[in-house]
This record gives sequence, C-alpha cells and structure tokens, in this order.
Amino acid sequence: MKVTVRELSVAYGALPVLDDVGLDVAPGEFVAIVGPSGCGKSTLFGALTGILDGATVTGEIAVDGGPVRGAPFGLMPQQDLLFPWRTVLDNTTIGLEVAGVGRRAARERARALFAPFGLAGFEDARPGELSGGMRQRAALLRTVVAGREVLLLDEPFGALDALTRTAMQDWLAAMRHDHGWTTVLITHDVREAALLADRVLIFSPRPATVVREVAVDVDRPRDRTDPRLAAVERELLAALRA
Repeated sequence: MKVTVRELSVAYGALPVLDDVGLDVAPGEFVAIVGPSGCGKSTLFGALTGILDGATVTGEIAVDGGPVRGAPFGLMPQQDLLFPWRTVLDNTTIGLEVAGVGRRAARERARALFAPFGLAGFEDARPGELSGGMRQRAALLRTVVAGREVLLLDEPFGALDALTRTAMQDWLAAMRHDHGWTTVLITHDVREAALLADRVLIFSPRPATVVREVAVDVDRPRDRTDPRLAAVERELLAALRA
C-alpha cells in the first residue's frame, strides 16, 4: 500500500509539534526517520494511527489515494508492553481478540508465526522468561499477526544492549526481505537507519518538518562494513548537526 502524507501539522494548544510534514512511502518500501530528541517523530505515528488525545491535527493522510487514518497501520511502540500474566502466545493474540477474532482462531494464526519469528517452543512461556530480543520479536509478531498493511516501528531496539540490537537489526532486515512489509522506522541510530532503510528522512527540531531526504542506494543483503553505508552515516550525521 502506498502511504501519502501532505501538509500534516499537529499542535497541542499553542504548542506546535509538527509543521507541514510531507512524505510518501511506496508499497514494500522501508523508510527511516531520524531527528533530534523530542522533535515530534512519535507524534507523526500518533497522527497516522489516530491515537493523539487533545491535539489539533490538520493535513492529509492517504493510503492508496484514499483518505484514511488508523486502520491500515500496525504500531510497535518503544516498549514491548507484554502482559506478564499472559503467556507469550496469548500476548501475541491481543490485537486479534480486540478486533473480534475468536480466541482459538487467533491462537492458530499467531502460532503459525512462532517458528519464523524464532519463538517456537516458547508459546506457553511468560514474558519474564524471554530475553530482550525475544520479547521484541514477540511484540513485532503481535503487530504483524493483526494483518495491518503498514508497520510503524518506534525505536523498537532502542532499549536493547549493543549485541542484541545488532542481532535484531539483522533479523528484521531478513524478515522484511522475506515478507516485503511496507515499513516506517523511527530511530536515533543513524547506523541502524542506513543499514535497514531504502530512504532516510531527517526531521528538524520542533516543530518538526522534513528537511532532508537521503537515499540508501546499497544492494541487499547489506554488509555492515560496506564503505557506502559508512558514507550514508556521515551524510546523515552532517545533516543532523547542521
């Protein structure tokens, strides 16, 4: 699905957060967004999913040319938000159950993804028994199984240690290649953006708008030691410092 955002502005009372944001995401494309802390990157996801409370939102959000907000977007927030009293399997079915899918059918749909997500054998475990990387895979499985057309990933690996984060980035790159998800990623890590994205959008300080777009013209699968990725990182850092 093609996502189009035009002249999107968000304000809380007299406080502007987003100012005239425009972006396009092609079907199957992976777009990363980087920018200063607190500039409004997560607010963009809130506007797309329609979960902003008390905000004034203006502009156009369209999917495949039709105005829409909320339904096509699957949001994975910064924290995994797994319920400790539910099994991992039952955590991954929450979105389906809320949407009215029966418990048995929801569990069957989610269970089919446990092996490709590297979680086979942990269906009946509790979240506290999982590593940080496994918890994030479970959270992404919960997002994917809901059947949304566009994945919105809000710093999904920001709380992980460096080694786990690296492994999760490689895993996400492989999964995205296999499934062709349309994906928008918010990250503070320019190396992560260069490694995963087809294009990187740079946000200004608040009120945020898109000030630069950087294409990552590097074939997949990507090698972290590729000097072309290092050049993209330098370009992103220079743009952020400017």
